[in-house]
Amino acid sequence: MRYNRCGQSGLLLPAISLGLWHNFGGVDVFQDARNIIRYAFDKGITHFDLANNYGPPPGSAEENFGRILKKDFPGYLRDELIISSKAGYLMWPGPYGEWGSRKYLVASCDQSLKRMGLDYVDIFYSHRPDPKTPLEETMMALDSIVKQGKALYVGLSNYDAEQTERAIGILRNLGTPCLIHQPKYSMFVRWVEEPHDTSKKSLLDVLEDNGVGCIPFSPLAQGMLSDRYLSGIPEGSRASKSWGFLKSNEITEKKLNAISELNEIAKKRKQSLAQMALSWLLKDERVTSVLIGVSSIEQLQNNLGCLDNTDYGEDELKKIEKILKAAS
Repeated sequence: MRYNRCGQSGLLLPAISLGLWHNFGGVDVFQDARNIIRYAFDKGITHFDLANNYGPPPGSAEENFGRILKKDFPGYLRDELIISSKAGYLMWPGPYGEWGSRKYLVASCDQSLKRMGLDYVDIFYSHRPDPKTPLEETMMALDSIVKQGKALYVGLSNYDAEQTERAIGILRNLGTPCLIHQPKYSMFVRWVEEPHDTSKKSLLDVLEDNGVGCIPFSPLAQGMLSDRYLSGIPEGSRASKSWGFLKSNEITEKKLNAISELNEIAKKRKQSLAQMALSWLLKDERVTSVLIGVSSIEQLQNNLGCLDNTDYGEDELKKIEKILKAAS
């Protein structure tokens, strides 16, 4: 495993991190999840990413992860793990179960720790910006969670460039620097590269300027950037599940054509399409780690192969860019 420094912090993260967004909840086979997590750790994946609402049902991924920690990771191995959680999306009904209030974030962090059987998480994120709560309140909640010993670091997810720059400044003044940002970013979703209307800076620019790490989620565009969808929607794929976030109408003819053309470039690089999509992100030094989700050890093995070739020639990048523009 390759480990990269997270921004300008002292923390190293594996180039590949494992997200438990899908396939680790109460509707999934517990032993499969256990096998994947054990295999990931054996291969040097030390970072496991969760959130309060991961499942389904919400909370069940954290509960299952807590069971696996108790079964397979004795106490001293906790010091070899980076465990993250988040709060921001709907977790429980009523006025205090989502968004970015201090009330919700602190309560949610406490609940997550209880579900996982932990004293602290390594990283706690604000999962999304709250348009109705002052940004200062949300950042003060993150700061207090660290100062209470419930998290070592804090992060942001789904904040745009301007919101991120403001949040970083508030956290810095509070004495709890922002460690990392987790945006949706892939060959098909590239908003992080685009200048914000107001600040004229991209999210990646803001992160680089402030020494904050970046860990993209959905780097394979919910599986589209693989060979799984070249012949339609296979049984068991994310697009086939009613609770998934990839809808069948997102798999357009333009995207299928792009997937096929990208696959040809990947073959020439002696990579699978998934491996190329991951290495394409990792070629940028501003990207600390990519957050993958898998449903099998075989998928995990394949994804890890991306680290064998992260170098790109100018001609390759131009060809890829042309294909991606045609698909947008």
